[in-house]
Amino acid sequence: MKRILSAAVLAGLTGLGIFMVPASSSSVPAGVETPSAKTDGITRQAQQQLQARGAYLAQAGNCMGCHTTQGGRPYAGGHILDTSIGTFITPNITPDPETGIGLWNEEDFWRALHDGKARNGSPLYPAFPYTEYTKITREDSDAIFAYLQSLPPAQQRNRPNQIHFPFNLRPLIYIWRALYFEQGVYRADEVKSDEWNRGAYLVQGLGHCNACHTARNPFGASQGELFGGGQLMGSNWYAPSLTSLQEASTSDWPVEDIVQLLRTGLSSRAITTGPMADVVSQSLQYLTKEDAYAMATYLKSLPETDPRSRGIAPALTEEVDRLLRQGGEIYETHCQDCHGNLGQGAPGAYPALAGNRGVTLASPINAIRSILNGGYAPVIASNPRPYGMPPFAQILRDDEIALVLSYIRNAWGNRGTLVTAAQVDRSRKGAQ
Repeated sequence: MKRILSAAVLAGLTGLGIFMVPASSSSVPAGVETPSAKTDGITRQAQQQLQARGAYLAQAGNCMGCHTTQGGRPYAGGHILDTSIGTFITPNITPDPETGIGLWNEEDFWRALHDGKARNGSPLYPAFPYTEYTKITREDSDAIFAYLQSLPPAQQRNRPNQIHFPFNLRPLIYIWRALYFEQGVYRADEVKSDEWNRGAYLVQGLGHCNACHTARNPFGASQGELFGGGQLMGSNWYAPSLTSLQEASTSDWPVEDIVQLLRTGLSSRAITTGPMADVVSQSLQYLTKEDAYAMATYLKSLPETDPRSRGIAPALTEEVDRLLRQGGEIYETHCQDCHGNLGQGAPGAYPALAGNRGVTLASPINAIRSILNGGYAPVIASNPRPYGMPPFAQILRDDEIALVLSYIRNAWGNRGTLVTAAQVDRSRKGAQ
């Protein structure tokens, strides 16, 4: 009704305007800007600035990483997310009115991020990380929406989700939300600096780091120590603890090294591979220097904890010594040219294996996947053709991969559990 009244008033004012133009009024000289033109120019400029800010925030949150399938149109959805409760197909979030979010407004978008509810008010499944996005401010939400609405519409209808029983019964989501969803925009810690709070906002909210680096229960909810490490949903990759010095804690790093790792995926202390390399390529490399320093400041401050699980290194019996010698021979043949005879690697090209916490994680799953499938450092503007590791899945048998990895995990001062051929076999078959 309000819209009808507004339209009627607008039509009336337009009519009055036509009839109220004085016959004696002169036309506006060419090149002179009228007040309304100035207002329109300011409005357009403000909208462009809002969209540019939204583009940056969408990139910082890596929205494209989930809402774009490989080789597909940006933000048109279709990306597959395998979870413990079913398979989700990410939706089209371009402004197409039929298959995207072209009919949405700022309030609809805010409701999705902050409340975890669809445009019609129904609860969303937590495969969409609204449990973290709820911390995003309304201003940032509106900016991201403005950017998405500025994209070219992509008419792409994605196939429906395949959710296991009983999780396909939507009323159960209300129970899940009551147990696991805490709604609320990030609140600054007044004791901390502005830089620390900005970093906490980015890590906890927009960057949703918790979604990967915290363990999840069978219902897909975060459990245990925040940032304490966890198995990625639907993937045989382990996101290491950001609080354990035996895993990926950076509490003993200089802030500059953390910034370098975030923005390039490479530092003198670590190299990102697998899903984290994609995050750097698609998102983190585009952070402003100020935001990268803010994230680094927050990450460095995380309290130190023990690893979620601790492996026990083998006793050096005669049998273990024999296995490690066999692994050393495989290493010499296939690995030494790049990673060095002492596991020292080559700075900026091949990571060191000696003293590498990623190699000695309690679970060897990441190292197994790296040997099987190979991998590359992130593709960044300063390093568009990064050095990479070739896949050895077709070169080495399961038992050979187990032997060489057992050697690497126990050479040059490293101490880790032995790897079995059965573990390699499970990873080769895609099992966790």
